[in-house]
Amino acid sequence: MPKSKGEKPDTLGAIERALGYSFRDRELLERALTHRSAAHEARVTGHNEPLEFLGDAVLNFLVADRIVRRRSDLDEGAMTRLRASMVNTHRLAKEALRMDLGRAVRLGKGEERSGGREKLSILADTTEALIGAIYLDGGIRPVRSLILRLFGPEIDHAGTRPAGNWDPKTRLQELVQARGIVLPEYRLVSETGPDHSRQFEVEVLVDGQVIGRGAGSAKKRAEQAAASEALRALKQS
Repeated sequence: MPKSKGEKPDTLGAIERALGYSFRDRELLERALTHRSAAHEARVTGHNEPLEFLGDAVLNFLVADRIVRRRSDLDEGAMTRLRASMVNTHRLAKEALRMDLGRAVRLGKGEERSGGREKLSILADTTEALIGAIYLDGGIRPVRSLILRLFGPEIDHAGTRPAGNWDPKTRLQELVQARGIVLPEYRLVSETGPDHSRQFEVEVLVDGQVIGRGAGSAKKRAEQAAASEALRALKQS
């Protein structure tokens, strides 16, 4: 695995202490901290995007589970908003900064020069990758413990209209639900660029009609951009 610039020998140990979890397989931890740009430069296949994909699913499940168990007083819309206030780029990047992940993440030279260690998207994605790595290494129990430590108190004490700017996909889902329309469908239009710098274009369909398109360096960011365009279109209709 490629080493981060200036990485100290105990960096992995510091991350484990911040997570409250010790890995049996340290290679999983190293992979979770390896950005695609670093893997591309080192000509290796091990980077953190598959772990990010898994971590996103596990995170959403465990946050939803906590909400249903502790906040059954909320209606479905309020539950959706509460989950969105926990599972978003800014909230996850905040936890990454607290754990000093920027120091540990392994980047390619170009991403390093462009300030990748401070990019909220990279920090949030790395947090999700670490969640995925813990799940593979130790199963659901240690991940649940981490998620409850990070989000449990906020979930338990949040109001029925938690403060925050809900992400576009959540707002679009709520809008179409309120209008009695079938839920949005996201479709990948194109995927271009080299492996270390992919660009995705996504379109969103509501009731079978394309009402928004978006692009981004990750599929989920392209989906958020498409949802933003769809929201503007629906509000004008």
